[in-house]
Amino acid sequence: MTNDQLQQECYEANLQLPKLGLVDLTFGNVSVLDRESGIFAIKPSGVAYEDLTPEGMVLIDLEGKQVGGVMRPSSDTPTHRRLFQAFPAIRSVVHTHSRHAVSFAQAGKGIPCLGTTHADYFYGEVPVTRAMSLEEIQGDYEWETGHVIVERFHDLDPNEIGAVLVHGHGPFTWGPTTAKAVENALALEIVAEMAQKVLTINPAATPISQALLDRHFLRKHGSGAYYGQ
Repeated sequence: MTNDQLQQECYEANLQLPKLGLVDLTFGNVSVLDRESGIFAIKPSGVAYEDLTPEGMVLIDLEGKQVGGVMRPSSDTPTHRRLFQAFPAIRSVVHTHSRHAVSFAQAGKGIPCLGTTHADYFYGEVPVTRAMSLEEIQGDYEWETGHVIVERFHDLDPNEIGAVLVHGHGPFTWGPTTAKAVENALALEIVAEMAQKVLTINPAATPISQALLDRHFLRKHGSGAYYGQ
């Protein structure tokens, strides 16, 4: 993949965020990695979505060096880079401040799997990280944000749960393709809204059974999947 193609793909993915109602103002970004070259493209910092251009996407290598683009990259770039390093099967990372998912993050609560819509996308609760320490916040904050996500997944499979809530901050999603990472961001916001409403209607609602979770997730994912064409 050429750098121009990488920038074009990243540009098109970033434009999906406002179109899908996942961002307000300039909150949010998508990155896309070419693992063969070890370079990823990411949205420039603080630029309105309507002002984005393909050539404006910033190119970064996995060591953190800017290798293309003239603008400053998103401030979240170190978080994206940390996830690319830790999760070898992913190609794209999405960060938004979508409102319902952020509500769970700010409450410090994971999103429980209360129904089959959730189970179609995420194999169980979407987890929330621990609160970051003062040292982490005052230090290399964005890198440490990535680190607490990786820490939270020490006993979870990022290929089965392609999303996380950063405590007090907001959601990150990822996927093996750019389209899947963006789709996961939309699915996360949908299930967060559903869960919030369910817990308002019935605060005692409990997660679905393991059998129902298995049936719905595994029919769409893995070697035995049979959903779709």
